[in-house]
Amino acid sequence: MNLGKPIAEGNTAQIYLYESKIVKVFNDYLPDTESTSEAYKQKYAYSCGLSVPKVLDVTKIDGKQAIIMEYIKGRTLGDLLTEDIKQAEYYMNISVDIQLKIHRIAPGLLEPMTEKLHRQIESAHNLDIRHKVILKQNMDAMKFENRLCHGDFHLFNLVLSDNGVSIIDWVDSSAGDIRADVYRTYLLYSQYSTDLADMYLRIYCKKGGVSKSDVFQWAPIIAGARLSEIVPSENSKRLTDIINHYYPL
Repeated sequence: MNLGKPIAEGNTAQIYLYESKIVKVFNDYLPDTESTSEAYKQKYAYSCGLSVPKVLDVTKIDGKQAIIMEYIKGRTLGDLLTEDIKQAEYYMNISVDIQLKIHRIAPGLLEPMTEKLHRQIESAHNLDIRHKVILKQNMDAMKFENRLCHGDFHLFNLVLSDNGVSIIDWVDSSAGDIRADVYRTYLLYSQYSTDLADMYLRIYCKKGGVSKSDVFQWAPIIAGARLSEIVPSENSKRLTDIINHYYPL
C-alpha cells in the first residue's frame, strides 16, 4: 500500500494521512501487541466521553502493525502558541481544563502507572543501581487514588478543530497518580521553557487544588523513568541532576 510521505514521525511510528484518515504505522522492533494495546487505550478514553479520535481499525500494512483512526482536521495548541507567545496563558488554561477533565475519570482496566514506571526505571542504562532501588522503593510507598492519566500531556497533543479540542497520542496512558502526570507535563515543558513550565504548574495547582510540593514528590521518579526513553532532544544530564538533587549518592 502506498501511503505517501508521513505527515509526522515519532519514536515508535510514522503517521500518514490517507483517504481522509490517519494511519499510524509502527516500527518493526516493537512488540506484536503494540498496536492493539495503544488502540485499547484510545478506545477507552473515547468511551469515557473525552474528545478523542475514533479508532476505525487495527491491522497490518506491508507486514507492519498499524492503527487507522479518525482524522481531526485542525492545528495543535502548541503550533498556535508558537505563532503567538502572548497567548500562552490562554492556551495553557484551555489545556489544564482538559487535563483536569481527564484526571476526574476513575480508570478501568488500564495498566497501572507504577508498573510502567518500574519497568522504565529498571531499563534505564545510565541510572545508578542504588538510585533504581531508592526510586522504586519510594514510588511503592506513595499513597494515591487511581485516576486516568494521559502520560504525555502537552500542547502539541491537543488539536483545535471546528468541533473543539481533541486529545491525541494515548500510548502512554495509564491508571495512576495525577500528581505524577502533572510532573511529567511540567518536565516536558521545562525542557524548553522554565517560564512556560512554571505557568503550567501554577495554573494546574490553582485549578486542581494540589500543591507544588505534592507534585514535586514525583520529580526524581519521573526523571528516572524518562532516562529510559530514546528522545534525542532530552538532556540526560538534566534528568540525572534532578535525581541527584533529591537523592545524592
